[in-house]
Parts: sequence; C-alpha cells; structure tokens
Amino acid sequence: MAFQPMLWHRAAFSPIAVALTAGAILYPKRPAYAEEADIADVLSRKPIYDDTPPNLTLPSSPDGSGTLPSSPTTKHNPSSPSPTDRLATQIRRTRLALQRQAVRAEDATNAFMTRTLQLEHSFTSTIASLAPPKESNEKVVPGLLYVLVASMAGSIATRNRNIFLRAAVPVAVGIGTAYTVLPLTTRNVGDLVWQYEKRFPVVAENHIRVKERVGRFVETGIAHSQMSAAMLQDKVGGVRAAVEEWVKKGR
Repeated sequence: MAFQPMLWHRAAFSPIAVALTAGAILYPKRPAYAEEADIADVLSRKPIYDDTPPNLTLPSSPDGSGTLPSSPTTKHNPSSPSPTDRLATQIRRTRLALQRQAVRAEDATNAFMTRTLQLEHSFTSTIASLAPPKESNEKVVPGLLYVLVASMAGSIATRNRNIFLRAAVPVAVGIGTAYTVLPLTTRNVGDLVWQYEKRFPVVAENHIRVKERVGRFVETGIAHSQMSAAMLQDKVGGVRAAVEEWVKKGR
C-alpha cells in the first residue's frame, strides 16, 4: 500500500478542495458595516501581526451600560462670519464710502457751476437792461464822453473852493449832463441803483431825503429863474418903451 499517501496528497490539492478552502477563508462569518463600527469592535479584534497592548482599556460609558456615547459632530456656527465674509463686508463699506464722497464732490461741483452761470446770466442781463432801446436815437458812447467832460469842467471850476464843493459840484454837473444827454440810460441806472438800495432801509431813506431836497432846490431854482426872467423881461420892456418914447420926442 505504498501508493496510498500519494493518492491522498493528490486529492488534497484537487481544484475542488482548493476552491472550498479559498471560500472558507475569504467568506466572512460576520458582515461588517463601515457605518456601524465603533471603538469596541475595532479594539476587540486581534491584530494579525501585532499583539494587543496589555495596558489598553476600553473607556466606559457614564451610565455603566458599556456602550460609548457617539461623538458629537462639529457643526459650523452660521452666526460667526468667516474671514472671507468679513473682508468682503469691509470692501463693500469702503466702496460705499468712496461712492458717497464722489457723489458729494460731484454735487458740490454742479452747485458751484450753477451759481457761476446764474451770476453770469444776471450780470449780462443787467447790463443789457441798462442800454436804451433801439428805436431811440440815444448813443451811449458819445453821451458818456459828454458826461465825463462836464464832470471835469465842474471839478476845474471848483478847484479853489472848499472840499464840499469840490466833491459835490462835479457829481451834480455829471448827473445833470447825464439826464440831459442820456435820459433813458440814466433812468435805467437810477432804477437799478434803487433796487439795490431797497435792500438797505437806511440807505433808501437817505436817498429819498436827498432826492426830495434836490427836487425842492431845483424847483426853487426854476421858480427863481422864472421870476428873474419875468423881472428882466419887464425891465427890458420898460427900457424899450422908454427908448421908443425918447425916439418919438426926438423927432
């Protein structure tokens, strides 16, 4: 029976035996679930190559049941912003602040330009309103030369007088000449001056008083001149009558 060990050896390494052995090794006796594995299962398994450390003990649960409490999962607190969010918020605030400053500067520039244009329009319209109408034959440039010459003549006539006359006579002569040569322009200038004087009641009242005094003085002067002219006319008439009578007697 020398061939029996050889037969057993061949039967042991037959393909069926190899398949059964591999299935027994590879097929697990207990299903493993990755999501249900805990620390107790991991530590209870014996390593293949290393021995379990003798001083490793399983932690016990607080209630003594032997099961470990599940570790709490770390949750992100939505109330605390991240550094990226804080940086974005700061950039947004800076951008809004720069935008507000730019809008303020633009508004200030627009307001300044508006005031400048209004002043320019007011000045040009005021100068244009002083000019006489085209249908009148009033010439501004020659009339201003006449007024200037009359004022200089009044200053020359009163150069040896007191300071009051040297200041008042040229102005009075110039105004009188202006009313004679440039009546419309002078009236427009007077109305413009009066509009500005009304903003200051004291100046307006003094202007009215001076105007009334000058008006009374002019009226008085006109009345005296008329009386003088009438008296002179009477004298001339008397002299003429006397001469005529004397001529008649001489015949």
